[in-house]
Amino acid sequence: MTEVLIAGAGPTGLTLACELAVRGIEVRIVDRAAEFFGGSRADGIQPRTMEVFADLGVLDRIVAAGDLGILMRAYQGETVVWEGKMTEAEEPTSDVPYPNAWFVPQFRTEEILRERLAELGVRVELSTALVDFTQDDDGVTAVLAAADGRTAQERVRYLVGADGGRSTVRKTLGIDFPGETDDSTTMLFADVRVEGIGRDHGRIWRVGEGGVGLTPLAGTDLFVAVARPPSNADEPVLDYLQRTVQEASGRSDIVVREVTWHTTWRENTRLATRFRDGRVFLVGDAGHVHPPTGGQGMNTGIQDGYNLGWKLAAALAGGRDVLLDSFEPERMAAARKALDIAKNLLEKHRRGDEDAHVRGPELRGFALNYRGGPLSADDRPTPGAVQAGDRAPDAAGRLFPLFRGPHWTLLAFGAGQAGTVAAVNESFGGTVHAYAVADTDGDAWANYDVTDGTLVLVRPDGYVGLVTTSAERITEYWTALHGAASPSLAFRA
Repeated sequence: MTEVLIAGAGPTGLTLACELAVRGIEVRIVDRAAEFFGGSRADGIQPRTMEVFADLGVLDRIVAAGDLGILMRAYQGETVVWEGKMTEAEEPTSDVPYPNAWFVPQFRTEEILRERLAELGVRVELSTALVDFTQDDDGVTAVLAAADGRTAQERVRYLVGADGGRSTVRKTLGIDFPGETDDSTTMLFADVRVEGIGRDHGRIWRVGEGGVGLTPLAGTDLFVAVARPPSNADEPVLDYLQRTVQEASGRSDIVVREVTWHTTWRENTRLATRFRDGRVFLVGDAGHVHPPTGGQGMNTGIQDGYNLGWKLAAALAGGRDVLLDSFEPERMAAARKALDIAKNLLEKHRRGDEDAHVRGPELRGFALNYRGGPLSADDRPTPGAVQAGDRAPDAAGRLFPLFRGPHWTLLAFGAGQAGTVAAVNESFGGTVHAYAVADTDGDAWANYDVTDGTLVLVRPDGYVGLVTTSAERITEYWTALHGAASPSLAFRA
């Protein structure tokens, strides 16, 4: 029996598949499309997602495929009337090694994740559509259809719908998808080849309520064109963009040569009422659809997959229900917050606010926390700045390499916890890696805002699970999540 079937091979499904494969889980990932996606679509990778990609082992490839974003200039004719960037680049700090958003075309992000998944022994199965399924106490029976219409049944332990806003998984479950669709708010996005302009900056030409923008697409010879959709649906997109660019810019030397991909975006903001039904889960756009403002949709989906992967693996190894039960409340709150951020930015654009183009720190993903959640326990009478449920910060590049991999990590602050470190490393068989954080590691102490004797247990997805001073609490916490087979700490004399 296959352990996990993932329907949908976009960034969310691929992230989840990598998280499962690295833990040795038998996973299939299928997609109804006949060929891989080839458009730019979601090209903004937020800093917290950069941390996820570092853990997945793909960060170097992501960095090589993109850039920090480019200077934009707004023109009236040939006169520059405004210039600026959405964000100014920041230097890394001790706790945040990747402070900036990184811009990579979505098709390249997916290629990189597929490459990593193949390295882990799993390949995406194209032209394979999930068309129906039923579930019982022991598993899910999925019906898969090939391009020629032939169907086959697949028995799996868990099914994950990463199959987009029109999700077959969500519809089959009958989960409501409330929200708003506004057909009056639309935008044409296209990847195009253009002659007559350089790639040193992006250009916006405004004409009345309309206009057009052309921005170099990182790592390619393409530009992203953004304009209002044509009023005549029969007009070819290439012809429309050529005419619009020339009319808006007043320049006949700019030539749109080719359109490689295009889509018309309509305001569609939705959040499913549930992310789980028994052995079936929703991730990414299958559970939440965002406006493009702020680059929250893809990033939130990737975080869904990163959150669910280690929990599914633990459940398959005999973990308790609380692990999978925690997915929905943790990720529902995250999706709701991301939706609010994107909608607020969209309203700024509608009003024409002067700062509508500005992208603040709320987009980076660092403020998200799972405080008060079912997996977060903080025993301190007065918690510090970093609490259970928060993102676990780095410390001048010393801690993130320790977190990397499928294990939990225990940070023991102070020499008095040396016995705890030894006992954890001996008793947990590699599922928890314990480290002593000495007094000389001042950055770690400051970044975690802890006192001598504090124990910080970090989840596989880089969030703090437990903060305590009691070694016995580690076993209690672990047992609550993983069951009676959990080890007892054997302290050395």
